[in-house]
Amino acid sequence: MKTILLLAASNIFMTFAWYGHLKFKFLEGKSLLTVIVVSWGIAFFEYCLMVPANRGGYLSGEFSGYQLKIIQECITLAVFVVFAALVLKEKITWNYGVSFALILLAVWFATAFKPGATPPSGH
Repeated sequence: MKTILLLAASNIFMTFAWYGHLKFKFLEGKSLLTVIVVSWGIAFFEYCLMVPANRGGYLSGEFSGYQLKIIQECITLAVFVVFAALVLKEKITWNYGVSFALILLAVWFATAFKPGATPPSGH
């Protein structure tokens, strides 16, 4: 659970680093270089959380590298959906909902079976 919480927190920072500048009033009219430096400053905190999340999840044997990446992508999308609604004021449409559901299905497939295990047979 610690790994998942760290991944979620890191993704909040990353979403603000990647997309927050689109709505930050204090960056209006600033140069692209200034926006990049501010985004890097925010992203620093993302790395401070993402690295321990991945390291702890992997070295503990709780998750494989593939599982960590797929879970992280799902968390990224979940954080972005909230961010897009609250900050960007964008609504989720049916096609984005279906896309998100398919990503959730990918997380289930990635974590439901032990790495290297064969999928269940139809017999």
